[in-house]
Amino acid sequence: MHFCVIKSKTIRIFLAMVLVMVLLAISINGTTSASVYFGYSTRKVPIYNVETTEKQVAISFDAAWGADKTQGIIEILKEFDVTATFFLVGFWVDDYPEMTKAIADAGYEIGTHSNTHPDMAKLDKNTTRSELETSISKIKSVTGKDVKLFRAPFGSYNNTLLETAEELSLKTIQWDVDSLDWKGLSAGEMAGRVTSKVKNGSIILMHNNSDNILDGLRLILNKLKVQGYKITSISELVYQDNYTVDRNGIQHKN
Repeated sequence: MHFCVIKSKTIRIFLAMVLVMVLLAISINGTTSASVYFGYSTRKVPIYNVETTEKQVAISFDAAWGADKTQGIIEILKEFDVTATFFLVGFWVDDYPEMTKAIADAGYEIGTHSNTHPDMAKLDKNTTRSELETSISKIKSVTGKDVKLFRAPFGSYNNTLLETAEELSLKTIQWDVDSLDWKGLSAGEMAGRVTSKVKNGSIILMHNNSDNILDGLRLILNKLKVQGYKITSISELVYQDNYTVDRNGIQHKN
């Protein structure tokens, strides 16, 4: 009798594990639930980088304060014949509508970086939705283009934020290579940091008005090209559907 009780308990545990595995394999909005829920945790994760055999990386610029160097960035990107993604805060669009349009007209992708640059992990769902919808509306009114990407201010996120972004058909994007340009690094330090950490599928974080951004960007693009990398916008790098995102934020093609 004791053996039967133990065996029955073992069978129940096994069946429960099978059920969990089945649920993880069920498709949710074109991805599997493993891309949303990992392990036994229900914490969601954005895309930090992409698993790919192609020697391709994406470069991105966050814009919240100042625009003095943005035109210079556009010219350098054109000089190296590469694409890029700019994440704009709503109040930056208010202050610099002509520069916002210049970015779009030059063919560069624009995502939202919120409307007022708060720590959005501390906001309730309604305020979170307002932050995203307001900034999207501002960008679209200036550029006439849809917004498909979102980057959280300070890289701070929680389930509510990621769920709300998903409801608005936004992919939430982090980064795996931080140039640390905002710390005032020299152009050489910046380039050395990026090129030592970059790999296939990396997403590089930079800022549009940081110290030494122009010299640093030129050095970075030159070094990446010498290393054989194709440099693109984020939407050109990430998979658009039929993918999973693992617990480390790596996007995998199914």
